Amino acid sequence: MDDAVNQTHPATVDGRLARLGCGLWPARCLVCGERGADGRDLCRACARALPWNRCACPRCALPLAVPALACGRCLKRPPALDAVRAAFVYGTPLDRLLPRLKFHDDLAAGRLLAALMLDDLQRPAPAALIAVPLAHARLRERGYDQARELARPLARALGVPLIEGALRRTRDTPPQSSLGALARRRNLRGAFAAGFRGAAPTRVVLIDDVMTTGATLLAAAGALRRAGVARVEAWVCARVP
Repeated sequence: MDDAVNQTHPATVDGRLARLGCGLWPARCLVCGERGADGRDLCRACARALPWNRCACPRCALPLAVPALACGRCLKRPPALDAVRAAFVYGTPLDRLLPRLKFHDDLAAGRLLAALMLDDLQRPAPAALIAVPLAHARLRERGYDQARELARPLARALGVPLIEGALRRTRDTPPQSSLGALARRRNLRGAFAAGFRGAAPTRVVLIDDVMTTGATLLAAAGALRRAGVARVEAWVCARVP
């Protein structure tokens, strides 16, 4: 077990500086550049175009044509995750906002996406959030972890701890985007380890930016279960159909 788990208990967000910033620099839409609406960096037209994932499999967040208890794949082989919620289907304008956060150090995009996730995901709060950690090499290259940039404002808003250090990458792996579904699962075999100081939380929600096959989240969930977490869920910004 890891003795150096750091639990960050987020305080209430100080809105005074945010209001001052809005007064000095009016919000601008990060998608089209028009004036933002409702104090966000998103205009009303682009907000209306957001592809919300309203009808989806509750176990893997795959978009569905009609509501169901689970998709066919999850019925045949229930995944290690107890539930997955994706705010959006990956598409326009998410295909512009998420790369800005993930590859271009645009933390304003991260704040906007976290606020939009909260609009969709707010529900009875879990015991804790855990951001899916980047591979060490990519973290050194980028200097920040996009999943953590989403998880921090979510934890603040929900008033729950963001646990750092409990879930670790044990080795660097090739980027998942270059691999097929089977290779993604093999690539991440044994890539995560987990440990908590004291008892493990009863319910943990993993935070990540995009879910494609789910291999990364499933590998992380397996490590958390082995560390004693009873229920592991995931909240992601977008699901690739």
